[in-house]
Amino acid sequence: MGAPDPEITLVFSHAGGAKGKALADAVRAAGADVTTAAKLTKHRERVDFIRAEVRRLGGTCPEAAAEALLSAVGNDLRDVAAACAQLVADTGGRVDSATIARYYRGRAEVSGFTVADATMVGDVGGALEALRWALYIGVDPVPIADALADGIRIVARVAGAGRGNAYQLAGSLGMPPWKVERAQRQARGWTADGLVSAMRVAADCNAAVKGGADDRGYALERAVMAVAAARAGSDR
Repeated sequence: MGAPDPEITLVFSHAGGAKGKALADAVRAAGADVTTAAKLTKHRERVDFIRAEVRRLGGTCPEAAAEALLSAVGNDLRDVAAACAQLVADTGGRVDSATIARYYRGRAEVSGFTVADATMVGDVGGALEALRWALYIGVDPVPIADALADGIRIVARVAGAGRGNAYQLAGSLGMPPWKVERAQRQARGWTADGLVSAMRVAADCNAAVKGGADDRGYALERAVMAVAAARAGSDR
């Protein structure tokens, strides 16, 4: 250890605790460079990590796409970082929800929620792109409509609870803190009247996709645009 081969680089990873501590201490004493990496335990931190990693690699990644990638790949940051690098290399840097769905078909089962998340923050283009891809790969329109309705209800509940720390509100709302925090971000730009209008749109959409429309995909597209219009304060 005192005279390593200059052509070889050894990387040790220690998760903390007593196991392997003697080896870690010996490596440190031998003069190894030590980098401390705090464990990411919060959902928000992982989403931020994905967006920062893609940005570091020269790409862009909207929040909805980061959420979808996290759902598809899981919480292991090594897997997440590798996925970010692969996606940036393959796409030229534009990592969006449709890209995640295309690369992780069969692993990510959140297409409906991806559509809903993009819709609730007014990203009409991203929502329609994710919707068309979801329909293309065979996702049934009913769970997509349900996810959109659920997204509206959650934002309405969180917005109605008033301002507060996500961890404090989580217990009273019966939701995990990360979901409350996400809904708080999505609630920005919404008014009470806009949410009421969006709920009507969601109800009409559910009726349409469950038997009232000849073209269920078109009914979903109209719903996405109508919900986004409600957020903007102009029902169309």
